Amino acid sequence: MSSQKPAILSIVFSFRNEEDVLAELIQRVRTVLQQEINKGTLVEYELIFVDDSSTDRSYEILVDQASAQQDIRILLMSRPFGVSPCAIAGMECARGDAVVYMDADLQDPPELIPELISAWQKGEDIDVVHTIRLSREGESRIKMFITRVGYWILNRTTEFSLPQNAGDFKLLSRRVVDHLVQLRERNPFLRGLVCWVGFNQAYVKYHRKKRAAGKAKFPVLGRKVIWNFLDSALISFSNLPLKIALFVGCIVSVLAFLFLVYFVIQKVVLPYVTPGISVIMVTVLLLGGVQLVTIGLLGLYLSSVFLEAKGRPNYIIKETFGFEQRKKNKG
Repeated sequence: MSSQKPAILSIVFSFRNEEDVLAELIQRVRTVLQQEINKGTLVEYELIFVDDSSTDRSYEILVDQASAQQDIRILLMSRPFGVSPCAIAGMECARGDAVVYMDADLQDPPELIPELISAWQKGEDIDVVHTIRLSREGESRIKMFITRVGYWILNRTTEFSLPQNAGDFKLLSRRVVDHLVQLRERNPFLRGLVCWVGFNQAYVKYHRKKRAAGKAKFPVLGRKVIWNFLDSALISFSNLPLKIALFVGCIVSVLAFLFLVYFVIQKVVLPYVTPGISVIMVTVLLLGGVQLVTIGLLGLYLSSVFLEAKGRPNYIIKETFGFEQRKKNKG
């Protein structure tokens, strides 16, 4: 059962190039969490910023903000590794009884954090609190449609249920975090992994705002989004594409055999009829297309196995800030 005593909360921000919003983000988060401390809900908190090798002044801004209070920790990556690996890196360094991880672009309001804490502490053995987006400002209908299709595919091809419109803004209990950081797979799909580990899960609904500044780093039809869906989401949690390829291959083979029987019978009954070259070309192209699709699907799975077999780390930390001070305070 979730503890109702004052807790230590860690908040993990995985980001890249967010210099325009960091100051406002920190101010709002500090205000919200200080109110929770005053109410007795929290006893302490820490803000862990995982900088995915930003090229702007994000790191300098964070160090400057840390001079006012000793609540900021920074992990600076050696190169860009991606949102999910950076979030997991932050979780590995978090020491809270619960961990909230979220984006740093202020689309997800920090003012919602108290509701997440309340759902976790008051719920019956709750270990995960999802945020469900009722609306998403600044996002096109095309993106919303493609997103719904993506969730529909995942929910019908995986062995667990993935809440629709639940993004990377969640509260996780300590035991869920401990299980997540043990999963060392390449290209982790964090939203899926949180649901895959199980435990009781609750939901908080909200309206998502548009970006406070800057441009979206993951356009819906962009290369990163498409490959992330294929490599991290679909391939990691389902073998359905291989089954579909096998099924389609069987159907095409049966049809090709029937087509062959038809031509043999036609040749016997009507020996003067000669099949046109177009029929032969269509048949060859159809069979070739099925073979290429099947080989492509096998290639995706083999690529995933290849990356896992090499055993490279998901991230490399170039520099840290604030963790030494945390050790001194604890000592």
